[in-house]
Amino acid sequence: MKIEFLAPAKVELLDAISYYNLQSEGLGYEFAAEVKRTLERIVQYPNAWFKLSKRTRRCRTIRFPYGVIYQVRGDTLLILAVMHLSREPETWKSRLETGEV
Repeated sequence: MKIEFLAPAKVELLDAISYYNLQSEGLGYEFAAEVKRTLERIVQYPNAWFKLSKRTRRCRTIRFPYGVIYQVRGDTLLILAVMHLSREPETWKSRLETGEV
């Protein structure tokens, strides 16, 4: 399965990596590895995670308070958000056209 990130999701991921690296050297890379493991779990079991809407699901990371919000579109896993779970939980919806949620 091919993995694609919406531009805002990629920015969120890079910002979180930078933030964690500023907190403790190497922590951002541990976060990136955790997101990678989360993506691997999603690819293995794409329909197993919490449904946010008809087409959209969220898989939480294990170690960090983040969720990967995604849709499966054919053979593509589209990452809509890599978001901190304590922040604006509905912001990902504005990234999609009406009817795509």
